Amino acid sequence: MRVNMSMAIVSMTEPGAATTYNWTMQIQSVILSSFFWGYVVLQVPGGQLANRVGGKMLLAAALGVNSLVVLIIPVCAQYGGWKLLCVCRAVQGLTQGLVFPSVHEILSKWVPVEEQSRLGPFTYAGTHLGTALQLATAGYVADIWGWPMIFQSVGVLGILWTLLYLYLGSSSPQSSTYISAEERNYIQSSLGCNEKCEKHRTPWKSILTSKPFIALVVVHCGQNWGFWTLLAEMPSYMKLVLGIDIKSNGILSALPYLMLFTLSFPFSIVTEYILKRQWLSLSTCRKLSNSIGMYGAAAALVALCCVPPSNTSAAVALLVAAVGVNAGHMTGFLLVHIDMAPEHAGTMMGITNCVSNIVSIIAPLVAGAIISDETDPAQWHKVFYLASAVYVATNSVFVVLGSSLRQHWEAEQTIFSDEVTEKAVKLI
Repeated sequence: MRVNMSMAIVSMTEPGAATTYNWTMQIQSVILSSFFWGYVVLQVPGGQLANRVGGKMLLAAALGVNSLVVLIIPVCAQYGGWKLLCVCRAVQGLTQGLVFPSVHEILSKWVPVEEQSRLGPFTYAGTHLGTALQLATAGYVADIWGWPMIFQSVGVLGILWTLLYLYLGSSSPQSSTYISAEERNYIQSSLGCNEKCEKHRTPWKSILTSKPFIALVVVHCGQNWGFWTLLAEMPSYMKLVLGIDIKSNGILSALPYLMLFTLSFPFSIVTEYILKRQWLSLSTCRKLSNSIGMYGAAAALVALCCVPPSNTSAAVALLVAAVGVNAGHMTGFLLVHIDMAPEHAGTMMGITNCVSNIVSIIAPLVAGAIISDETDPAQWHKVFYLASAVYVATNSVFVVLGSSLRQHWEAEQTIFSDEVTEKAVKLI
């Protein structure tokens, strides 16, 4: 739902299509960035809500609303033009702002400490598999049934998923009826939590003035700049510069994200192995993984700028490498939120995702401002050089200031457990 516009907009602006729109590159950049207008709004409130009420209902509500909105996008585009389309995308972004804080909150309650390096990346790898499948199939769907089906098919799948998750999902092991007492006890013991887990107020000042947390914000911004520059612009680059047709475009655009999905598994397995053998500290291991992901992506983009567009195979291979090696961030900074303060992981993820997705709004707009002639490789190279520089600079900040050490402020300002609170109320 988040990425289908990147492929659909290629078909929507295709001359000679049954329903086509004459949108300039600048308008297309506005449409692609409009998702993030709403996306940044509920990130921090989403983290707080997930911490207080659990992630299940927020996650289900976000995906349910998105499914309904994506179904009506073709009608809105037809009768309201690109402006109403931007409104739809902003609404999708608004509700999807609840997704990552909710998922991080759920992971912090469900994943034992010993398995975080494996199950965290495994969960987030699903986002990249979904991206790859959407990019791979969108061209064929548009060719056979028309571009509206790109949105309608995803909307139906989203509704089915929401209904299934409402039936099977749980915010925590304590609220699940589908696991054994033995599994529940194992998870709670690993996380140092019993049936009546204490909750804590959010230590806002301590979080926002923490150098390791500031480093998380910076590196998350850099990751989003590079990732969303490539995700939003790659289909257009392949079509207009490399001359790849829409159906091949979809398959080749999907390859980098299939590689990202695939590489997430060896990254997680190797990371877990290194930590079990105690070859590196947790902080060093996270920084190494993240550096491979972001420095590696920067190097691939610089190399891409040195390859002539006529060498399609090399250009595609370097795009695949730039996105694929970025799998390192899933065993890198993404898990540091949980390492530093599992009690506040959802809130912290909400803050970093909020700030970093302001960058995601800017990145496609900057690309649109740089590229006045979308067939000119030199202008595209400026976009890639800029993304490389951002990757290097922000990861360097993370390497110097980042840390996976449990923070002293994690359990500040304890709120009494539910049992104690209930007794206090009765006394009053």
